[in-house]
Formats: sequence, C-alpha cells, structure tokens
Amino acid sequence: MGARDPFTFPEVMRPVLLRPARYKVLRGGRGSGKSWGVAEVLVVLASLIPLRVLCARELQISIADSVHRLLCDWIERKGLLSKYVITNTAISCPSTGSLFIFKGLKHNISEIKSMEGIDICWVEEAQRVSESSWETLIPTIRKEGSEIWITFNPDSEDDPTWLRFVANPPPSCLSAEVNYIHNPHFPDTLRAEMEHLMRVDYEAYLHVWMGQPKGRSKAQVLFGKWRVDRWDSPPPGADGPYYGADWGFSVDPSAGVRCWLDGRRLLIDYEVGGVNIELDDLRGELAKLPGLTDGNGRVIRGDSSRPETIAHLARNRPGQPGLRLIAADKWPGSVEDGIAWLRGLDEIVIHERCTNVIQEARLWSYKTDRLTDDVLPVLKPGNDHWWDAVRYALQPLIKKRDPIKAVPNFHMAR
Repeated sequence: MGARDPFTFPEVMRPVLLRPARYKVLRGGRGSGKSWGVAEVLVVLASLIPLRVLCARELQISIADSVHRLLCDWIERKGLLSKYVITNTAISCPSTGSLFIFKGLKHNISEIKSMEGIDICWVEEAQRVSESSWETLIPTIRKEGSEIWITFNPDSEDDPTWLRFVANPPPSCLSAEVNYIHNPHFPDTLRAEMEHLMRVDYEAYLHVWMGQPKGRSKAQVLFGKWRVDRWDSPPPGADGPYYGADWGFSVDPSAGVRCWLDGRRLLIDYEVGGVNIELDDLRGELAKLPGLTDGNGRVIRGDSSRPETIAHLARNRPGQPGLRLIAADKWPGSVEDGIAWLRGLDEIVIHERCTNVIQEARLWSYKTDRLTDDVLPVLKPGNDHWWDAVRYALQPLIKKRDPIKAVPNFHMAR
C-alpha cells in the first residue's frame, strides 16, 4: 500500500473493499481480520463522506451482540474520537452526517423494511442468516449505488449464505477468501491455538482456521485414521523409506510419495507431483523425493497400467541414471484391499508439508445416498492420486497382509 494509504487490513481484501460492487463478500476462518478490515474502512469513509450504514446480523439481543464495540475501537485507533458521537445504540459523525445503525434481522425485519437511504449494509456473521432474512433484506437496500457487505466464517455448504453468494454468486459480486495466513497482525496467542488444532484435528483446523465448510467426514475413506504433524526425521527403528508413484493423464496429476512404517503407524513425510508434468520432466520431479538418488538402492513402485512410463523413467541416459522403478502389482480388489490395509493401521500421520496428501485425505470419499445421506460402498472418482502412490509404495505388504492385518473398512466409514 502507498505511504498515504490510511488502511491496514490484509492486502487480499483490498480488491473487494475498495472497488464499487453491489455485493462485497469476505469469507474465511478465525483470526483473518475480515471484520477488523471492514470496520476500519467504514470508520474512515464515514468520517470523509456522508454514509448511512446499517450493521446487521441475524440475531441481536443487545448492542453487545453487534459490531458497535469494534467500530468504536477503530474510531479510537484512528484518532477520530473528536469527530464521532457514540451512544449506546448508534454512532454518528456530525461533520459528514454519517450514521451507523445496528439491527438484528430476525426480530426487526419489519422495521428494517421501512428504512430508507441505506448506503451500505454490513451483514456480520452472515453464515447464520436465514434465506427468509436474505429475501427480505436485499430489496430493502434499494438506494441507487447502495452496497451489501458480507463477512462470515462458513459453516456448511448447505447454508443460505454460502449457496447464495459463493456457490451461485449474483451479478456485481466481489468475493475473497481471507484467512489467518493473510493477516500480518495475527497474534502469537492465536497462532499457538491454531498450530495445536492443526496437529490434533486437521479437519477442525480447516474449518475453524481456514474457513472451509464442514465436510461429510463420515464418508471419508480414511475417516478417523489420519492426522497432521511435523517432525525432522522418522523415529529410530522405523521401517523404510518406501516410495510410490501414480502417473497423471490429462487433468489428473502425477503423484509421488515417501513413507515409513513405525510399528502400526504409517508416516508420510514427502510428496512431489502436480498437473501437466511432461514425461521428460517427471524423472526430475520424482528425484526430489529424498533418498531416491543417493545410491541406497531404494526402489519406487509405480502404477503398472503405464509400463511405457516406467520403462522411460528407468532408462539410463548420459549423465542421468535411471530411477529404480518397478511396477506395483494389481489384482482384482486391490484398491479395496489397500483401503482395508490402511484402515487396519493404528494411525496415519501426514507431515504438514504434504499438502496434496492432506487435501486428498479430506476429499477421498465414498458416495452417499442422495435422499438418506447413507454412505454407500462405492468410491467417488478422484482425490486419490497421492493415495494411489501410497498404496503402490506399500503394495507388497498389502498383498501379503503382513505384518499388519487388514480389517473390513466399509462399516468403519459409516
């Protein structure tokens, strides 16, 4: 931002807050600075130009439930106390004629319908706003050039706010996802809480801190089996490393992993890969996995459905020795056997740097019945490329069912 820029909110919010649009939507997790940013902008703008601002939320039992305190804090921080008049129910700026009004939508909707001249309606905690409240509020904000600003921490993809403004955004809608990673003022106290939750419950971390809607956890293939952590080296006595690769095709990514076995725990500590990696570049991509090229004799097991890829990557070239690639066995039911074997582990620990493995652990799922929401014994396609690489890496153990006994997995996923 320029030296004369009065704002300190996260940069990712700038294209949304400082450009005209009918709808301005900021969504994300805790500690992102969304509400702070909106309050900062409104306090400054209202001190410069006349604005009539409705600050709304679904439920407001008292003024303490509103953003009143937040706006007051910014008035003080900006040194604007002399310009504003603050009461228990409203905030005004006499020099510009600006006025902040605070209302709950659920119990004041008839009063809000009669309001005139609203320039900006800020809907805070919008994940709680009902569809009927939206249907009444939107046509109420009818002044020419008026705007509706929306801040929320997503709850479910079925919520009216998510469906209306994220899944099916209306015309003239600016939107940004804002999380703690964008907030330069993210406090250390919250950082400690965030890192703890990331380690003990990654699903909850994604919802609370990264603003992702709650998923259908019960349909996850590896539901209840995996977590995220960080470590510098595998535990003493761990078996491995084991390497696996899955070959991409069209829009599917090529994927490689390194993993270890520590008793009945699977540790996945490195991943490589991505979309649109050319065959000639794939050797170098796989070679990024530590230990593959240091002469320790380790092999990498790859998808046997692409023997020409395995042959190409295993071929020696001048100054570039081939990788020790072999084809992983497949057999009828090998995918189901692999899943059962993985679920037979005590736990699967994924290093936090393996972002694709983590993402697929969340999204690799069974289908669910459209009407009853029951989990079906049929895998959804996709979100399994890095996990295919894991299965290939451990294929001899899966086929032998030794030393870890496979257990039925489907009933556990329900």
